[in-house]
Amino acid sequence: MEDQQFISPMRSIHMVPMDVISGFEVRPGMYELNGAMAIPVGVNFTVHSYGATSCELLLFHRMEEEPYAVLPFPEHYRVGNVFSMIVFGLNIQDFEYAYRLDGPYDVSKGLLFDKNKVLLDIYAKAVTGQSQWGRPRNEGSIYKARVVKDDFDWGRNRNPLIPMEDLIIYEMHVRGFTRHGSSGVEYPGTFAGLMEKIPYLKELGVNAVELMPIFEFDEVKDGRVVDGRQVMNYWGYNTVSFFAPNTSYTGATEYNREGTELKTLIKALNENGIECILDVVFNHTAEGNELGPCFSFKGFDNNIYYMLTPDGHYYNFSGCGNTMNCNHPIVQQMILECLRYWTTAYHVDGFRFDLASILGRNEDGSPMSKPPLLKSLAFDPILGDVKLIAEAWDAGGLYQVGSFPSWNRWAEWNGRYRDDMRSYLKGDLGMSLTAAKRITGSLDMYGQEERGHNASVNFLNCHDGFTLWDMYSYNEKHNEANGWGNTDGANDNRSWNCGAEGETDNEEILTLRRRLARNALTVLMLSRGTPMFLAGDEFLNSQFGNNNAYCQDNEISWLNWEDLRKNRDHFEYTKNVIRIRKEHDVVRRFARNCSLGFPEIQIMGPDENTKVLRVIYAGRNHEDTDDDVVCLAVNVFWEPQEFSLPGLAAHMRWQVEADSFGSYLPGGIPGAVPVEPAENRVRIEPRSVLVLTSYHRFR
Repeated sequence: MEDQQFISPMRSIHMVPMDVISGFEVRPGMYELNGAMAIPVGVNFTVHSYGATSCELLLFHRMEEEPYAVLPFPEHYRVGNVFSMIVFGLNIQDFEYAYRLDGPYDVSKGLLFDKNKVLLDIYAKAVTGQSQWGRPRNEGSIYKARVVKDDFDWGRNRNPLIPMEDLIIYEMHVRGFTRHGSSGVEYPGTFAGLMEKIPYLKELGVNAVELMPIFEFDEVKDGRVVDGRQVMNYWGYNTVSFFAPNTSYTGATEYNREGTELKTLIKALNENGIECILDVVFNHTAEGNELGPCFSFKGFDNNIYYMLTPDGHYYNFSGCGNTMNCNHPIVQQMILECLRYWTTAYHVDGFRFDLASILGRNEDGSPMSKPPLLKSLAFDPILGDVKLIAEAWDAGGLYQVGSFPSWNRWAEWNGRYRDDMRSYLKGDLGMSLTAAKRITGSLDMYGQEERGHNASVNFLNCHDGFTLWDMYSYNEKHNEANGWGNTDGANDNRSWNCGAEGETDNEEILTLRRRLARNALTVLMLSRGTPMFLAGDEFLNSQFGNNNAYCQDNEISWLNWEDLRKNRDHFEYTKNVIRIRKEHDVVRRFARNCSLGFPEIQIMGPDENTKVLRVIYAGRNHEDTDDDVVCLAVNVFWEPQEFSLPGLAAHMRWQVEADSFGSYLPGGIPGAVPVEPAENRVRIEPRSVLVLTSYHRFR
């Protein structure tokens, strides 16, 4: 065979075969490059294991279960704990691959090596046999990987790099967003289907989508039948492979080009000024506990990748059977390489970390004050522009909202905003002062010097819990369809059914529910911090009282786009409050001193004269602009109230731009109605919200 030369990312080497194994010409590979990568002369395979004594590469014809070739790594192809080999002449379209490792087996020490166990490459860029949603894998089938050709043309695409305070995050499930027949897309339930809805997202006004897990997962794992209906791992918080996209979310099969449709989606989102944030699940894997399968991490280094008790059992801080040992150097390296890969190869704009407190636990499970993984991610240069958002708690009782290690880099899902504001907005007594703190940026939790101005991601509803409509339609969860006797899901919902549980024909109750939903979205958009809301809340989507729809691949979880037609007025109202947030910088960030003498943020009420909470933002966006003053007024009581407004300059007047009751803006329609406060007093109707802004009367 003629000498061939290939310039590796690390160095120049002459690609000359050195050995023949199982009929294939081979040579030692590129040890620094984990996973499998196509090169001009063939494919480079690199894998590492601390405890393994030997390793075999298995090659399979496409979709076959028995390998057509087994290539043992020669001992001199091993450097340290890394096995690496270049196999000449391989065409990536002709094969799939996996590994077998031998080594000690001692459960009490967490060693599970088995020379007969076929293992999926931890760094696999694509996983086979997963491309058809809901199709069970054959009994005894194994996970295998494909080599992906990475030649996607990004053109001159650049990430939007929208500041955190300017983001409006829209959380969604890729499949559930367009799977319902009412979505009207050509490719329902896919990345392509989501791409068809980009004009809708732009009309709504959101500028970031947060996608629930899109790493490869097995949706039929632990599948059950409940009352004749198939339930499954619909949400996807059970990762099989961290480097591979979920191919069942594609409109077409992408042999050896897995990820192309997702990249096309992200490119289109970015070109339309919308960032893409991925919900990532590094706290556990789909291998489960002692009763779970061994298909990857357990077989490579079980006692490294998982937190184990002294007798070799699995700690379960995730609530899903196992817990990844995130602060072991090997696992740190894997997570860092993974996030770098999604940042560079997919142009992802940010990551939301599920149960992120686990990422701060030591190898014995104890919380660390300065977790090396979190610090590494905070200061990594490749990740320097991406958003890092923590769900700052875990299933083991560690709750770090307001205290998550951050280095002024990490933001948090503000669970206290959700809980406190839910209580306040449904009328719980004694919550006004707490609500004022949450609305104005939770500075009691996130000190500006310690955490900066952008630590709080504010939300009232997300995938986990009631939708916005259900929050005002149900007092109790209704998760019977999940098959656990309604024992699963949170009990602390802080919801209110407005007088009737669930669906009702009572127009008075329905009117109140709609108003409360408008109140919630208005307050969310007028709060300091980054707002996030759940897809479908803009048109009052319901999950029929299910607050834990993790297993429901059906009308419970799918968005019914007929609700958009039915609740168009609520959609238009949502668009309006998003517009207000975007147009008034003083709501989102610190502005220059107000020439009227107003402070940057002023909290008025409650006092002995009024029960209305008012938050007033004031300042100038630029030196040569007029003062901008925005007042959010909230009345959560069942009777109308009056409140005072501060006086403006002679050339300025107040106007109502959002009115959840409809007394100033009938039907809550977008617009602006000037108000002339009688003796500086304004009336606000029961359980309603007003947004008033200043304007120049002579313009």
